[in-house]
Amino acid sequence: MRILIVGAGGVGSAAVRIAVRRPFFELLVVADYDPARPQALVDSLDDGRLAAAQVDASSAEAVAALVREHGITHVLNAVDPRFVMPIFHGCFAAGATYLDMAMSLSVRHPEEPYAKTGVMLGDEQFAYAQQWEDAGRLALVGMGVEPGLSDVFARYAEDELFSSIDELAVRDGANLVVAGADGEPAFAPSFSIWTTIEECLNPPVVFERGVGWYTTEPFSDPEVFRFPGGIGEVECVNVEHEEVILMPRWTKARRVTFKYGLGDEFIGVLKTLHKLGLDSTEPLMVKGVAVAPRDVVAAALPDPATLGDRMTGKTCAGVYVTGIGRNGEPRAVYLYHVVDNEWSMAEYGSQAVVWQTAVNPVITLELLANGTWQGTGVLGPEAFDARPFLELLAADAPAGYGSPWGLEER
Repeated sequence: MRILIVGAGGVGSAAVRIAVRRPFFELLVVADYDPARPQALVDSLDDGRLAAAQVDASSAEAVAALVREHGITHVLNAVDPRFVMPIFHGCFAAGATYLDMAMSLSVRHPEEPYAKTGVMLGDEQFAYAQQWEDAGRLALVGMGVEPGLSDVFARYAEDELFSSIDELAVRDGANLVVAGADGEPAFAPSFSIWTTIEECLNPPVVFERGVGWYTTEPFSDPEVFRFPGGIGEVECVNVEHEEVILMPRWTKARRVTFKYGLGDEFIGVLKTLHKLGLDSTEPLMVKGVAVAPRDVVAAALPDPATLGDRMTGKTCAGVYVTGIGRNGEPRAVYLYHVVDNEWSMAEYGSQAVVWQTAVNPVITLELLANGTWQGTGVLGPEAFDARPFLELLAADAPAGYGSPWGLEER
């Protein structure tokens, strides 16, 4: 396997640090618009299988050329979702397998954005599913932690735990705190603020079988959810996310929802950015320079990849499944994965959120390399057998990745 990772930010760098401990690939090229970033990463790891490159992720032709130059077989998209389609098309043109952790962007319904869906997440990619299938090629979409691991959990729940599922309720929360220069907690998002603004301010999507997909108001339907690992109770709200789009395609769940524990301060900041128009991606002219307000916000905040030394706490991703168990009795379980920032920093030098996101596509690449996962077309994680993935995630090194997942009956 010859891998290209597009993006040397927090998640892309974490994926490289995870992958170099595994023997399943012969070459891994990490590329970024700024060539200094991947070069510094490659130099720090001292692995002869690594190479650095420069690429413009907004250009399908540039991506395809880099794939051909290095004989790449598999591409992992580790940049903002605005670059999904150029990388997606570049991979197809060059004959490479494509993986991403966030799907093509949505567009609001023009008249009723908080009731009806417009263009949904991933719609642009699924429009090419037949083309990928006819060519015998695979695009595996939504394969990070959320979406990604929770989708694997959903497959596992349907195949092995439940005879019927009422709801797949994805619930994510954390007790992470970033210390500021004064030692007090600082506002410093642990994931790409560009992506966070996109998913949190768009109309959240809910799925109900027999009804289909519909939207609600941002931050709607708050609920207090109890997270394991010492995190405790966190208020979660509706957020637009790919799981709600993916899970109904490959499971029979009657309802699918996604809620995220953002916190009052974070929600307040996002609402203020929206009120001021600072969430916009449309460029404004500022002293003769065209600049998108959201890019200014992203530039003003610290790079999430640099926060690990100032961060404490844990992050949890998972899906709360309710329905009828295999024994015919009502059942409710929370399938989850917790990562402690102290552990991920000590073990990999990556903060917890980016490490938890990055480990899942690396495991997927290993399953594709050994032929355990196979497929053609545009597929989500639910289209594959969950057990090999979960076994590899939890098994101690060197057999696996040494990061156990949990199942809690509720």
